[in-house]
Amino acid sequence: CAIPLGTSIVYVKKSRLDTRVLAGTPPWELEAEMLDETHRVRIDRQARGERLALEEVGRVQRMATRRMRDRWKASLEDALYGKRTIEAIRPVLGQWIQRKHGSLSFRLVQIMTGHGCFGHYLHRVARREPTPSCHECGAADDTAQHTLEECSRWDPQRHTLVAEIGGDLSLPSVVFAMLSSERSWEAVVDFCEEVISQKEAAERMR
Repeated sequence: CAIPLGTSIVYVKKSRLDTRVLAGTPPWELEAEMLDETHRVRIDRQARGERLALEEVGRVQRMATRRMRDRWKASLEDALYGKRTIEAIRPVLGQWIQRKHGSLSFRLVQIMTGHGCFGHYLHRVARREPTPSCHECGAADDTAQHTLEECSRWDPQRHTLVAEIGGDLSLPSVVFAMLSSERSWEAVVDFCEEVISQKEAAERMR
């Protein structure tokens, strides 16, 4: 299923910074500061007997939004959790929020957050696997990045993905490619859907 732009992601705790970044949802306190900043400008003008023209209201709101995003971006610099996701999106946070294409599917979110059918997660977080190893290729640590970039089991799917977005499958590069075109975004989604659905089926069989 697809998660539309601007909605919350419920696969993991809503309080997680990485899921808020994925959803493009700033912390409520920063949004409150932005609204307060806009309100104070209006109050100050009214106190001077002035009225904001509609065009100027829009300009004030855009500036407040830009400052809010700058503060949010700065606050993510020292994030302790979800660093892989945050470090991939933070440099392009504005573009990520304002993008005109691309929804977040359940399986795409798994690849981007590392929370899902990966030995690393199933062992260390879900406590459902005795080791973090990869059932598909035998690698010692089956992370989301291992699945995306290394696991030989998914070479055919990866070949198709690389043909579309290029050979750099580090998450920052993948995010950049996703933002560059709808076609690239869909190529990443297709990879995630095919690979993760098979990993899910294999987990159910164990």
